[in-house]
Amino acid sequence: MKKLLLSVSLLACLAAFNACTTDVELYADYKEIPVVYGLLDVSQDTNYVRINRAFSGSNDNPINAHEVALIADSSNYPGKLKAYLAEYVQGYGGHYESTGRTLELDTITIHDKMEGTFYSPDQKVYWTKERLQVNNGENKYKYKLYVHLDNDTVTAETNLVGGEGFKITTGTLSFMAEENDFTSQIKFTLAANAVFYDMRMVFYYRESVNGGPMTEKQVSYSFGAKAQSELGHDNNSNIYYVSYDQNTLFHLLEEAIGGDTIIDPNHPNVVRYFDPKPMKVFMSAGGDELYTYIQVNQQTGYSQSIPDYTNVIGGYGVFSSRINLTKDMAISSSAQRDLYAKSWGFVEQ
Repeated sequence: MKKLLLSVSLLACLAAFNACTTDVELYADYKEIPVVYGLLDVSQDTNYVRINRAFSGSNDNPINAHEVALIADSSNYPGKLKAYLAEYVQGYGGHYESTGRTLELDTITIHDKMEGTFYSPDQKVYWTKERLQVNNGENKYKYKLYVHLDNDTVTAETNLVGGEGFKITTGTLSFMAEENDFTSQIKFTLAANAVFYDMRMVFYYRESVNGGPMTEKQVSYSFGAKAQSELGHDNNSNIYYVSYDQNTLFHLLEEAIGGDTIIDPNHPNVVRYFDPKPMKVFMSAGGDELYTYIQVNQQTGYSQSIPDYTNVIGGYGVFSSRINLTKDMAISSSAQRDLYAKSWGFVEQ
C-alpha cells in the first residue's frame, strides 16, 4: 500500500481561535499531490495560505514518514510558486463578476513554530498584506485562489465571510453564585456568508500571594461550534444568541481556585483583583467550505484518510473564509457582589 504524509498548519483550531498545525495521512498512488489550507479573514491585515506537497513511499520502497516529516524539503515546493487571489463581486441576479483585481501571494518564513511532527521552528507560508474588500449591503465578495505548478494549476474559491453588520450586541454578562436554573444570552448579528459560529468567554483576573508579584490568571467557557440553525433567534429582529447558565462563572472559578482561599493556611494572604471589564467574548464565524470539511471529514485528530470532501481542485485541503470578533465585557453588579462575598480573596481596587 502506498502512503503519503503531508503538513498543514493553517486549518483553524476554532475552539481556540488560533492557527494550528495539523498532520494528515493520505493513501493514494505515488505522485506529487498539492495540499492547500487557507482561511481568508477580512478582520486581519495579513492573510496566509499554506501550499505544500505530499511525500510518499510504498511497501517496495518504505520510508519512515515521521523522519521525513522533519525535513523541510519534503513538504515544501522548491522556490516560490506563482500564486494569487482573484477578486469577484456579486452583481445583478446574484452572479459574481470579476473586479479585475488580483492579490499576489508572496512567501515568508515564520520562525516560531513549536517542535512537533513536522519541521520547526521555521516554516514557509504564502501571504498577502493587501486588504480584502469588506462585504457591505449588496456588495458581497468572493476570492478564487490560483496556484500554478509546472504542468498543472490548482484552484479553490470561497465567498468572503463577514462584513460591517457583524457584531456582538450584548454589553454585560450576568452571573450568580447560588445554584440556579437561570440562563442568560449573548446576542449578536449574523456575519454575511457564515454558516456556523464558535464562541467562548474568558474571565481574566490577577492574584498575589503573601504580597508577592501579581500573576495573570483566567478561566474560560466554550460554547462549541454551532450551525445557524442551532442558534437562538428573536423572530421579530435580526438578533441571534447563544445561552449560558448564570452560575457558569462561579463553577469555573470554584474548579480553578478550589480551597485556595484567603484563610487557607496553605495559601495565606491571597488577594485577587479583576478589572471593570474582566470578560472577553471571542467569536468566530466560518464559511460553508470549512464547515463542510469539518463535518464530512470528521476532523477530530491529526491523522485521517483521504478526505471525502475538499474544495481544492487539483489537490487536497480546504480553502475557506472566517472572521474573528472580540469584545471586552463587564459583568453584572450582582456577579461582582457575589465574587467579593466569596472567600476567594477578590477585593476592589
